[in-house]
Amino acid sequence: MERLTKKVVPKSHRPIRIVQFGEGNFLRGFVDYMIDVANEQGIFDGNIVMVKPRDTEGLGKFHEQDCQYTVSLRGNVDGVGCISNRIVTCVSDAVNPYREYEKYMKLAELETLRFVVSNTTEAGIVLDESDCMENTPPESFPGKLAQFLYHRFKAFNGDVSKGLIILPVELIDDNGIVLKKYVKHLAALWQLEEAFLTWLDQACVFTSTLVDRIITGYPGAKEEQEWEQLGYEDRLLVTGEPFGLWVIESEADISGELSLDKAGLPVIFTDNQKPYKQRKVRILNGAHTSFVPAAFLAGLDIVRDSMQDDLIREFMLKTIYQEVIPTLSLPEEELKAFAGEVVNRFNNPYVDHALLAIALNSVSKWRARCMPGLLGYVERFDRLPVNLTFSLAALMAFYSGTEIRDRALIGHRGEQEYKIMDDLPVLEFFRDHCRLDAEQFVTAFLGREDFFGQDLNQVKGLSVAVTDYLRDIRRNGMRAALCRIS
Repeated sequence: MERLTKKVVPKSHRPIRIVQFGEGNFLRGFVDYMIDVANEQGIFDGNIVMVKPRDTEGLGKFHEQDCQYTVSLRGNVDGVGCISNRIVTCVSDAVNPYREYEKYMKLAELETLRFVVSNTTEAGIVLDESDCMENTPPESFPGKLAQFLYHRFKAFNGDVSKGLIILPVELIDDNGIVLKKYVKHLAALWQLEEAFLTWLDQACVFTSTLVDRIITGYPGAKEEQEWEQLGYEDRLLVTGEPFGLWVIESEADISGELSLDKAGLPVIFTDNQKPYKQRKVRILNGAHTSFVPAAFLAGLDIVRDSMQDDLIREFMLKTIYQEVIPTLSLPEEELKAFAGEVVNRFNNPYVDHALLAIALNSVSKWRARCMPGLLGYVERFDRLPVNLTFSLAALMAFYSGTEIRDRALIGHRGEQEYKIMDDLPVLEFFRDHCRLDAEQFVTAFLGREDFFGQDLNQVKGLSVAVTDYLRDIRRNGMRAALCRIS
């Protein structure tokens, strides 16, 4: 079978307008996919060069396939399971700056360059004061970016029209603000001229972004079957869900230059992304965190099966529509539309999303995703939200185990063992407290300010309600307890 190259699908020659730090599945199935669509529609005329942010192997497959690959989006569209394949041709090259440093730095001199995109993982945007300007390249991503931008500043003699728009998609709060702070800190540490710092402020735009799409990656176990269906061999195939959202926050309006929304793509330009992040965290992520412990202890293993279970589905829907949405600031109809997409995504027939995978670090996730909704509901209605309160008891039941083995707390669902993964102090707390009676256990848990940032025992009626729910779960099982609140 023939390998996917430009002989199979010709590539258009377009100017290099984007340098992309990262070559992983998410960027390829999200940002690069969107650029490819916009190119095809004549909305955006530009190609991408990928830059490998770490000195590891992995670019050989890109060169062997002329930097082409397939994105296969799979999921429910208008209630019907659908597979949509696109061969992405907008990537011109892939460069390892550790081994091709001069070629990499030449990218900073391109007249056509306008954007920098990055996904170097959450650990990528960190300040490393030991990084050196003289390194080829610096080790940290902020160091690489500071050096790259300084080279461009010097190449164009500080021309403010040659600044770049920076679009980080790493999953940290205010990613663009933090990245700019670190770049400027390093520039000052390296004693670069004040004119460069001024150029960063006047010529460059650091955006903060929120991204949302589940990318399931390369289907390794079924690759030959996939190739047969495609009609060619593709060792860079990326699979993901149809849903996507890219919220881009910046002080300057960049929508005219990156008009992806004009191509019908799910891109929102705003001066405040926080309501959209709040929507995603509390509805999508909060739904996961609130129902997963209950669903697992009720005998289910994947998200889709949970959505086919009437009891779990009803629990999730009531949590979202009756308890979370009333506490959010965006228009109700917009929130309900997003919630409908969430339910649709949870029902994806092509993704087996394991509940135990979602349950990783659930204590900190509950604090970030569910606690704001619970407290917001209490503040607004002066009563406890039933399902979010129950989710705390379900979490405690799920985390009950008396043995830590291989850095995991061992729980039991009937005769089946399962691993509870979290920070060691969390696991040790549950190991040492889960055999207490329900009231003592709940009081101790809710009182852990290091877990919740406050003593939740002070929330009126919460400890009593959680204690009652936990007793019910212990005595009668998860399904019976859920039935009593439905």
